[in-house]
Amino acid sequence: MSGCTSYMGSYQYRPSKASKKYPSDILDDAPSRIKKKNGDLIATMRPYTVLGKEYCPTVVSVGDTMTGRASWYGSDFHGKSTSNGEAYDMYAMTAAHKTLPMNTVVRVTNTQNNKQTVVRINDRGPFVESRIIDLSFSAAKEIDLVATGTAAVRLEVLGFEPSGEKTIDYKRMASGPKQEVVSAFAVQIGAFANIQGALETQKKYASFHGYSAIIKDSQYNNDRLFRVWLRGFRSEAEARDFIAQGYFNGQFITGE
Repeated sequence: MSGCTSYMGSYQYRPSKASKKYPSDILDDAPSRIKKKNGDLIATMRPYTVLGKEYCPTVVSVGDTMTGRASWYGSDFHGKSTSNGEAYDMYAMTAAHKTLPMNTVVRVTNTQNNKQTVVRINDRGPFVESRIIDLSFSAAKEIDLVATGTAAVRLEVLGFEPSGEKTIDYKRMASGPKQEVVSAFAVQIGAFANIQGALETQKKYASFHGYSAIIKDSQYNNDRLFRVWLRGFRSEAEARDFIAQGYFNGQFITGE
C-alpha cells in the first residue's frame, strides 16, 4: 500500500494530548482558512505529491511538539510565490513545513544552543527526508542556523494567525482557535493497480462500522492506482481510534 505521508522524515510527533471526544460544534466552527463555505477543503489542505511521495496536511493543536532538523532558504526564492500564494520574504518570520496547516505559528528552538525564534508557516517543504522545517533567512539568523545550514530543532505549536499578516499578533492569536480542525478525514484500507480488486473491496466494506467505502482513482509513480477509503470520520482523533482497532493491515489516515 502507498499513500499520504502525514509525518515525513526522522522526526517524532507528540500530540499535546489524545482526544476521545468529537464534538460537532467544533467541526461546525472550523475556521474558514481550512474549509470553504461549501465545506470543501481549501487547496492548501488537500493531499499533494512531490517527488513521488504523497503528503497529507495534518491537524494540530496548541502545545503539540515535533523534533528533527531545520534548514533555511534565502535569496534564490525571495519574491517568489509560496504555497499559500504570498510572496516569499526572506526577511519575514516565516517558514515552510510539509504538513502543518498554513498560518500555524510555531516556536523553533535550536537544541544545540537553545536559541529560539517564532515563525508562521506559509509554504510547503523542505522535501528532504531528514528535515522538518525550512526557515526564512531572518528566522535562521536568530537561532544561528545560517552558517551551519542545518541544525537539530524542537518545534512547538503556539497558535494560528490570519493569512498575510507580516507580524504575529500574540493577543489575537491567544483568543483564536486552539486547534485547526478538518472534518473530511478518511482511512485508506487498500490500494490496487487493478480496478476489479478495488471494486470488490469497496463492495465488501460498503458500510463498515458506520463508515462508507469509496474508490479514489489516482496516480502514483506515473502508474494508475485505485485507492479504497473509508470515509465519514469527524476528526483525526476519531480516525486514529478506528485504526487502533486493527481491522486492516497497513491502514492510514488521509485527508479528503
